[in-house]
Amino acid sequence: MGATRRLAEAVALSRVPRPSKAAGSLLVSAGRLHDQSAVAVNPPVHRASTFLFNTLDDFEEAGRTPFDGPFYGRVGTPTIFAFESAMAELEGGHRTIATASGLAAISATFMAFATQGDHVLVVDTVYEPVRRFCDRLLARLGVEITYYDPRMGGDIERLIQPRTKLIYMESPGSGTFEVQDVPAIVAVAKAKGIKTALDNTWATPLFFKPIAHGVDVSLQSATKYIAGHSDAMLGAVTTTAEGYEAVRRATQDLGACAGSEEGNLGLRGLRTLEVRLRHHEASAFEVAQWLQVQPQIARVLHPALPSFAGHETWKRDFEGSSGLFAFELAGFDREAVHAMVDGLDLFKIGFSWGGYESLVLPVDPEKTRTVAKHTGAGPILRVHVGLEAVDDLKADLSSGLARLR
Repeated sequence: MGATRRLAEAVALSRVPRPSKAAGSLLVSAGRLHDQSAVAVNPPVHRASTFLFNTLDDFEEAGRTPFDGPFYGRVGTPTIFAFESAMAELEGGHRTIATASGLAAISATFMAFATQGDHVLVVDTVYEPVRRFCDRLLARLGVEITYYDPRMGGDIERLIQPRTKLIYMESPGSGTFEVQDVPAIVAVAKAKGIKTALDNTWATPLFFKPIAHGVDVSLQSATKYIAGHSDAMLGAVTTTAEGYEAVRRATQDLGACAGSEEGNLGLRGLRTLEVRLRHHEASAFEVAQWLQVQPQIARVLHPALPSFAGHETWKRDFEGSSGLFAFELAGFDREAVHAMVDGLDLFKIGFSWGGYESLVLPVDPEKTRTVAKHTGAGPILRVHVGLEAVDDLKADLSSGLARLR
């Protein structure tokens, strides 16, 4: 038996069902080859596009189940299979598919369930690149998109058409963090035979498990908290058994596969995810509470705050909160906001989030939303609270708020 087949068997061993573990134990052990002796603690990086087979029989056998072992690099490498195995176990799903980015995972999900003449429902507070994908590509392919208010819950039933094939959720929503009533939406979708998908990047599978709540597809921009160090682009789409084949075919057709290096960075990030996320959670909540009493702040948009409009739904469904939230300033013009942000020291200006550093970006919901119109007192700033000392972060923001005057 060749080395390639032995690698395939090792990957299969990593998928053997094991007794349930606490999250921290699972994060350390998932995706590793515990059934072999003298193996590295960290699975090695397998850089490969081509895998060689000793006989045509071996080649044809591998081709019958190409997603269960090395076959071709775009399908996966042992590194990618280990990451997918770990994510599926963490998510509580049937299988996970690694992709080149979170947007690649989301795009494949839409392509898996919607085709020309179909109708999809997309939450109006969706991540802006997803809206672009819907308005530019899906619309051009003849898919009708209806954006819905994130506060609809079970009322979404009145928007469903005979051609509706997918309901897409993101909870909390981008920028202003509206929390959706996922169980209510899922109940409507199941009664109508409609697939559901949810972007769960903010909470990660540690704080919310979409599939346990009946969602068909759970999506992660693993670029963020999963990888955790702002040095990888990676996506993960986890499905039920019923939805797996359609999503797997779509990811292969789009060709947006994850690389072995990125898969390895995703595995590395998983090992410390709980420790990092708990730190982000505690620091962000402390900063959010502090911001609430600052005179320059109109309101703080953080689901874990009792004052937040969606707090009760968050409290019912989620196990925790992350480091990402927003706050609305009490007035102030563009020049004042620039003076505040440009002078910050620890809060750096940059896209993405989920790494160890603190970040800040302005949010303008009115630029994209068509249904959930935002009305407020002033500009909104989104912050990601990193792993720096929380007193230093508050001091940095305090100096910035002082510059608003």
